[in-house]
Amino acid sequence: MARRGIAATCAAAALVAALAADASPSLAQGGPADLTVADIVERPGAQLPLDLVFAGEDSAAVRLGDCFAPGRPVILNLGYFACPMLCGLVLNGMVDGLRDVAWTPGAEFGIVTLSIDAREGPRLAGLKKGNALASYGRPEAAAGWRFLTGGEAEIRAVTEAVGFGFAWDEKTQQWMHPAALVVCTPDGRVSRYLYGVEFDAQTLRLALAEASGGRIGGTTEKLLLLCYDYDSSVGRYGPSARRLMTVAGYVTVLAIAGWLALLWRRERRRKST
Repeated sequence: MARRGIAATCAAAALVAALAADASPSLAQGGPADLTVADIVERPGAQLPLDLVFAGEDSAAVRLGDCFAPGRPVILNLGYFACPMLCGLVLNGMVDGLRDVAWTPGAEFGIVTLSIDAREGPRLAGLKKGNALASYGRPEAAAGWRFLTGGEAEIRAVTEAVGFGFAWDEKTQQWMHPAALVVCTPDGRVSRYLYGVEFDAQTLRLALAEASGGRIGGTTEKLLLLCYDYDSSVGRYGPSARRLMTVAGYVTVLAIAGWLALLWRRERRRKST
């Protein structure tokens, strides 16, 4: 579960204050939200709209495609910065897991945290990024982790591309949305959905290695991906009985072939003496 403390409480207060200054009084929508749309419709292989332009945490225009690079997968983190609960849990769960992954944003992979609330702007994004980087403990990750805000049309284009549904609930004055990360390939296609608010290091590492097409990671990741499958029911990678049997079969065949070759060599030596 996400770590909390005095610093987190102060950070949350700062974010709420910033939202009050940045956001418009209320959304034009009224009435109860259709919460059935606040779900994930998985679209593996779907292409993100990389030509769309958003505002970065530094107020500069950021083309979504510029957050991607050859050989470098990207974790897409969707939510909103003033969320009182779920978004923070997902973000903190991701950070907790990534602390135990040797790879760093900007080097082996990237992260895009995109607000689904068109009322939020760069000031709030900058505060959120500062808090996230402080919690992560790797300031060098700043260049590879963008916090973006944008217009409603641009936000909807991205969320619809990846099947991330959300809806405004007038009663609670909150956005209703699922808890998930979307792992994307270096060319901006959906590779894997990771659900929940806790993401262990192995799951994140294997999802990134899988999305990169084997371009990041070493022998350990390649062997695990050969023998493991992602189990969405538990939200992590686990041993695949079918793949383990296949690998065991290959190992057995190789062992028998090696044993027969050894016998053949011994027989040849015996006959030559």
